[in-house]
Parts: sequence; structure tokens; C-alpha cells
Amino acid sequence: MTSPLEQKKIKVTGPVVVTANRATDGAVVYRRADGRWTTRLDAAAVVTNAAGAQELMSGAIADDLGAVGPYVAPVKLLPGGHVRPGNLRELIRLGGPTIELPGAFAGEHAPEELAAHVRL
Repeated sequence: MTSPLEQKKIKVTGPVVVTANRATDGAVVYRRADGRWTTRLDAAAVVTNAAGAQELMSGAIADDLGAVGPYVAPVKLLPGGHVRPGNLRELIRLGGPTIELPGAFAGEHAPEELAAHVRL
């Protein structure tokens, strides 16, 4: 059975990458041309047409154990082959959280202590 995400038409109006969050720790990841994930935007596969984006998305959707929530994101190509986020959302995701995280995320507390900081 084909996933509804795979059937969705992808519109590409410039360079794009496929991005998601790594399943093990939530880190922002990008799909590489070889089908693996990377945390480096400059190592991501950049495509400029819907067929290329659909191919990257199909592989990303199939890898739901490695990363979750894949989608197509715009990027800007700069001289020298540098890749930069193409919108504010992707700039924020690449830069990390916009708030200071508790010390627990810096390895100061045991995992069981983290439960006290999480509201369900």
C-alpha cells in the first residue's frame, strides 16, 4: 500500500532538501544522496525539481525507524557550494532551540531525574 505522503504532489520552485527529525534523539537531519541521514545541511542532497524531491521523500518515508516527519524544505545555494536554510523555520531548526534548555540536557542529571521536568 502506498503512503498518502508518497501520493501527495510536491511543488518545487527552487532548490530544496528533505529534512526530518532523527528518531533516537530528535536531532534535525537531512537526507543525503546515498540514502542516509546527516545532521549537516551542507551534506544534504539538494534537488531542484519535483521528481528529485519525490525520490528523496520516498526513501525518507520508507526509513521511518531512522527519522520521522520528513518534508521538503527550501534552501539557498551560495557561491562555493554552500547551502543555507531557505526560510525562517529552517533557520531556527538548524540553529537549535530558541530557549535555554535545563541543565538536564547537558548531562547533569540521570534520565530518571528528567521525569520531574516533563509534564504529561
